[in-house]
Amino acid sequence: MANLRPTKAQKRPLRTQPSLNWVGRLGSPPVLSAIATGAIVLGLKAVGALQGLELGVYDQMMRLRPTPNPDARVLVVGITEADVQARQEWPIQDSTMAEVLEVLLASEPRAIGLDIFRDIAIGDGQATLLSTIQRSDLIVPVCKMSSPNHPGVPPPTGTPADRVSFSDFVVDAGGILRRNLLIAAPPADSQAVNTHLCNTPDAQLLSLSLQLALRYLAQEGINPTFTEQQELQLGTTVLPRLQSNIGGYHNIEASGYQLLLNYRAAQAAIPQVSLGEVLAGQVRPEQIRDRVVLIGAITPAAKDEFYTPFSGGLQDSQKMSGVVVHAQSVSQILSAVLDDRPLLWSWSSLGEAGWIMAWGLGGALFAWYIRRPLPYTIGAAMLLGGLYGVCYLFFLQGGWIPLLPAGLALALASVGVLLLDRFNKSDYGQAVYQQMKTLLRLEIDIDQTKVNEQVAEITNTDYFSELQAQAKALREKQQPSQSASNAPAKLQPPSESLSTSSEPQASEDVDDYVNNLKRKARDIKVSEGDVETPDES
Repeated sequence: MANLRPTKAQKRPLRTQPSLNWVGRLGSPPVLSAIATGAIVLGLKAVGALQGLELGVYDQMMRLRPTPNPDARVLVVGITEADVQARQEWPIQDSTMAEVLEVLLASEPRAIGLDIFRDIAIGDGQATLLSTIQRSDLIVPVCKMSSPNHPGVPPPTGTPADRVSFSDFVVDAGGILRRNLLIAAPPADSQAVNTHLCNTPDAQLLSLSLQLALRYLAQEGINPTFTEQQELQLGTTVLPRLQSNIGGYHNIEASGYQLLLNYRAAQAAIPQVSLGEVLAGQVRPEQIRDRVVLIGAITPAAKDEFYTPFSGGLQDSQKMSGVVVHAQSVSQILSAVLDDRPLLWSWSSLGEAGWIMAWGLGGALFAWYIRRPLPYTIGAAMLLGGLYGVCYLFFLQGGWIPLLPAGLALALASVGVLLLDRFNKSDYGQAVYQQMKTLLRLEIDIDQTKVNEQVAEITNTDYFSELQAQAKALREKQQPSQSASNAPAKLQPPSESLSTSSEPQASEDVDDYVNNLKRKARDIKVSEGDVETPDES
């Protein structure tokens, strides 16, 4: 018998079926559940339905971070309620402010931030105070930028424009301060424009914290530059500009140059002394020299307090004074530039979507392979705990990555697998599931013309011709036996009778052999190209 080998035509595979098999895996319950729950969670995140919960998780992780040592490069001189009562002054008079500034200047700080409005005279000593401010380029007074319903508060008269800074903050809905505004221009739609620097729309103003940080860094030989993306760079540190959808935020107002406020701690983050202690000479010059000093009111009477991410974990004193917030912002910039302390950042939208879908698929696969209730409960708790731990470790490095959406996708996908599995075991579920698998596998009918061409390709090969020749020869050998069987029956010896009666069986064996050869040819082609030919048996 000739050596029968598949030809090139027989080895040519079709690409359709492997693709269909791969797509068909999408019909499995874990994948279906992961895709469905991932789409739901991403949809909720996209419309902002999870923003409040995500910000709550952000605040909690902020509270759980370890507290670093106080930043000794910054000092807060706070006007306490005890100072108000002792001096019987409120607001603190200009003469007192001038005296405090002179004491501080004598100890040679790097910069002094005056977080108190002095656009009008308060008591005696206005001329002395204005003279002190104008004379020393270390003093940075503040103003309040205008808004559509407010004309703003101008800086002290005669203050050089390059030393004017604004004290405005950006407060989230709910009253919590999580962002810092570094650079901004007054709006053009306020009640009054161009009456002072801080309601002039063309003015580009720096915040108090940025002004003070830049003055400190200038003495370190570090000056501000801007990258090609117009992001502020100090040395090798780039301050990333806040985007409207960063982290858990959804379409927030991100005008101006904003930065996520990376608080140092809830309390004792910045060394603090009182105004009375400074005037009484109880503050050593070493506590002031080469430091950034901020002067501001910390008495509740000033109504200059803000809720922060730490407020939810405090029983008393849940608000932080504005001057302390400015001091923490100065510390954030200095620590990022000089100490490599991470700034807060987040992934792109695509990266967050991949993270959420991955945890959803993980939860679905876990539920698919772990069916017993106790191991499932323990494993699910470990998965959620692992997710929280990973997110917390990222947060320690400044990374705000999705915790709540990923946990929600994990839980929903896990439950979805259980429901799908139970549904599939029902009679109705089996029918529906098969239909869904058919749709998801995208089983496209193959063109009949292509089938005919492939069948013709098989029959035109030398291999198939050899099979046909062998079958024809076997049939010709059968014809004499068939003629003898049609002749009248004669008495024969038992051996001859036995031989004659076995000829029909031999004929059937020959036909089976031929059919098997044909079937083998078709099987070879089917296994190579996944095409079935009509049965010619």
